[in-house]
Amino acid sequence: MEWMALGTLEEIPARGGRYVETPLGEIAVLRNENDEVFAVSNHCPHRGGPLSEGFVSGKLVFCPLHNWQIDLEKGEAMAPDSGCVKRFPIRMEGGQIWLGLQEIAP
Repeated sequence: MEWMALGTLEEIPARGGRYVETPLGEIAVLRNENDEVFAVSNHCPHRGGPLSEGFVSGKLVFCPLHNWQIDLEKGEAMAPDSGCVKRFPIRMEGGQIWLGLQEIAP
């Protein structure tokens, strides 16, 4: 698998995120209050809202457009909504965050 360096944990806003352009499209890199980092496609399944601009709490990101909640471990919208986003692997190594450029199988 190909890996892309993203920088350090401090470069991702706590309880928020940012996005990166990759050969696979825009990927949101999100950090929760426990400094866990997740990577998902940057478009909400509802109306394409930018998840990188959403609020992160626990293992959920809240879409900034219509407040849909997306489970960051499963990539699925929380009921009663439905839909999913692609998930991507993250690894931490020597203070550096790395993004795996291959979708995690559902």
